[in-house]
Amino acid sequence: MDPFTPRRPNGSRKKLALSTKEYNKVTGTLASARRSRQYIEDDIHEDGINGDSRSRGYDEPSFIAETSFVRAPLNSRVVSNGSVPIASFKGKGKQESLDRIPLDIQEALILEDLLYVLMGIEGVYIRHHPDYSPEDDDPLQGIRFVVSPSLDHSLCDVVERILPMATYYTAISSFIEDRSVSDYGTVNHALCAALRDMLKDYQTLLSQLEHAFNTSPQFSLQKLWFYIHPTVHTLSLLYQLISELAMTDDPSLSLSSSPSSSDLEDNERDEALGLGGAHLKAAMSQMKKNALGVSVDSSTNIKVIGGEVLAIIYERVQNMSGDPAANKLYGTLLRAAGKPYVTMLQTWITTGKLLDPYGELCVKESKSINRGTLEVDYVDEYWDKRYTLRDGSTLSGPSKRQAGVPSVRSNSGRLPGGACIPPLLERWKHKVLLAGKYLNVIRECGIETKSHLQEKEAGELSMDDERFYQFIEEAYTHANRTLLQLLIKDQELVPRLRSLRRTFFLSQSSFLTHFLDLAQTELRKHTSKTTSLVKLQSLLELALNTDMQGEDAMFREDVKVTLASTNLYTWLMKVVTVSGVIGEGEATPSEVGGLEDGRKSSNKDREKEDSDKITIIDALALDYNVKFPLSLVISRKTILRYQLLFRFLLHCKHVEQTLTNMWIEQKTAVWRQAVPHHPDFEKWRLRVHLLRSRMLAFVQQIMAFATAEVLEPNWRKLEVKLSKVSTVDQLLRDHVDFLDTCLKECMLTSSRLLRPFSKLMQTCSTFALYTGNFTKSANQALTAAEAQYGDQSMAKRWDFLMKFETNFNHWFGVHYNYVQYAASSENTSALTLVNRLKTIKPQS
Repeated sequence: MDPFTPRRPNGSRKKLALSTKEYNKVTGTLASARRSRQYIEDDIHEDGINGDSRSRGYDEPSFIAETSFVRAPLNSRVVSNGSVPIASFKGKGKQESLDRIPLDIQEALILEDLLYVLMGIEGVYIRHHPDYSPEDDDPLQGIRFVVSPSLDHSLCDVVERILPMATYYTAISSFIEDRSVSDYGTVNHALCAALRDMLKDYQTLLSQLEHAFNTSPQFSLQKLWFYIHPTVHTLSLLYQLISELAMTDDPSLSLSSSPSSSDLEDNERDEALGLGGAHLKAAMSQMKKNALGVSVDSSTNIKVIGGEVLAIIYERVQNMSGDPAANKLYGTLLRAAGKPYVTMLQTWITTGKLLDPYGELCVKESKSINRGTLEVDYVDEYWDKRYTLRDGSTLSGPSKRQAGVPSVRSNSGRLPGGACIPPLLERWKHKVLLAGKYLNVIRECGIETKSHLQEKEAGELSMDDERFYQFIEEAYTHANRTLLQLLIKDQELVPRLRSLRRTFFLSQSSFLTHFLDLAQTELRKHTSKTTSLVKLQSLLELALNTDMQGEDAMFREDVKVTLASTNLYTWLMKVVTVSGVIGEGEATPSEVGGLEDGRKSSNKDREKEDSDKITIIDALALDYNVKFPLSLVISRKTILRYQLLFRFLLHCKHVEQTLTNMWIEQKTAVWRQAVPHHPDFEKWRLRVHLLRSRMLAFVQQIMAFATAEVLEPNWRKLEVKLSKVSTVDQLLRDHVDFLDTCLKECMLTSSRLLRPFSKLMQTCSTFALYTGNFTKSANQALTAAEAQYGDQSMAKRWDFLMKFETNFNHWFGVHYNYVQYAASSENTSALTLVNRLKTIKPQS
């Protein structure tokens, strides 16, 4: 039940002018005027309260019967927010002109009305603006009051200067009531608490002024203005702040303007036609916003909370820096509103716990991403997306528009809600994110970290205090140092990276030769459902246990055998064609899933047919198992890069081995026996030797370039960086950059280089497969040379050989030209490869 606010009846106001005795009493002291009017109210109490209440449909007998409550001075100052208009108890329709009342009496009446109005209660001679409607008007804009036109002009000028205070007070009170609900978050709650404390001081001032009005005959309108003049400026500053917060939260408020006479006529016509009401006006307001191009996007649905509130207050501090009073006032509000924000931020950077139930902090958590995603995570989602900044920015700079990042507000240009980072915190936001992220990783490992910073957390820090940013720096340094020590020393990161290098980059990897010899029979088979990974894994473990020593033996159980479903170069061509660079952005994981599983049913059938043609040696790859938190550094994304380089080197090694076997085969007598009476055969045999030598030289030069001039130098650079690394993010970037550089310099990220290279390798491997055919053809040529009719099939032999030679020369020329172009434009490391390939280039 809303509180009942008694009103003074106006039925006998004329007696003030009829009684000379009462006139002398009022002019002698303002307090006696109040007593005389109280006496008049006793005579018409029944008509003024009971009768008027019944006419208004408002009946509260318990309040009316309690005379002490009705006449309580404090109760007469209580603001009523009920559905019954306050003016209905004040004789709104019985207001008389002040023209016939002496100036002193006018001042007394207006003073009393002002004490009501300054609390938001409508007076007798100071009324609500004619356009005011409690149902339709926005309470955050405040209630406007107008003074009776019959008031003396000298008094009216002073009253007009005081009346804005009532508008400010009602607006601020409505703002506090509106923003104190839980949906608006702790920053708004703290701001409302600070505003409420300031209004308590304002109400204390009004109670002091009321006491002076009741007791001092010398209290006048000028004295009232003198006492409240400083408060007018303070309330106006608060009103400007809450107006900006309200307009930011609801852009439609900025579209409203003062109503004109034509608007009033339209409203009257609408009411007469039954078209008035708040719902219709709301619909018309929405149509007006749409007509003016005010888009309703995701940002308009986000309340002004958290960092955005602090950003608005800070901007006002900066804009009002020339006004000491405004600067002090807004600075006080900034410190008060920022306390919950600072507390949440301190908890985050000292414990790694994100306690932000209303989404106010600049850091957000994706709870759907957990440690379980690390097993199949090809994009480092756990590290990159588990905790992020709400504005979508990264250390590398502002990124393209990301999913989950709201659009900026059209009326202010700021990001909404918690995505708006306070300007004071802008340059520290990445350290805030990383400090909590580092500690969160440590906490996920079950390690509790304690530092002296948690003891400092209880101290009073604010966003405009330099000590607060020193605290952030210390917390970031502590978290970074702790996690780096955990990864590098406790988890032995560097030895693991060395083991990966020796395993995947074929550096001192005698185990691979042993494994290829052991699994020679299995590797010649085609991939199918009957392929035994268990047998391949057991053979690999046998080779590892035999050949691995030292620190490599510590991690041999983490190396596993796996089979790809697509040929290396086919897969690379598809990925590069779509994303441009291996692992760039987030295109790689989608390709991993999409290209291996197929896009459509026809593609699935085609890929199934292709996969059936792949031998196990072409699909063979190694995998590496690591546990959290090392999986942050050696993630699925980085292991994918290691696998690409391993498959590239393994394929080159396999083709080299087959060409070497061909050379061994061609050391037999049939290839070395002199046949002087068959020069054409000797020439053909020499061309076969020459083509095999060129192919073998090409593969060996590619392998030598990749290992000695790409992988090894880049590994040395990585070791130097690891010895100097200072942040975990820098460690992650250095590792990924190392792998990306190796892929690029090995020419596995350019479609122009991949296609001719894959054709060359296919030509070499196919040529080696025909070793037995060439030997058989040579035997037939020797036998035919001794026959009576000679060798009749020599032309076919030449034709068969020339197909290989022409194909090899063509693709070699294309590849050589592209390597030259790449060396001169984007990949300077390829200059040495150009010099190596010159020796193989056919003489024109």
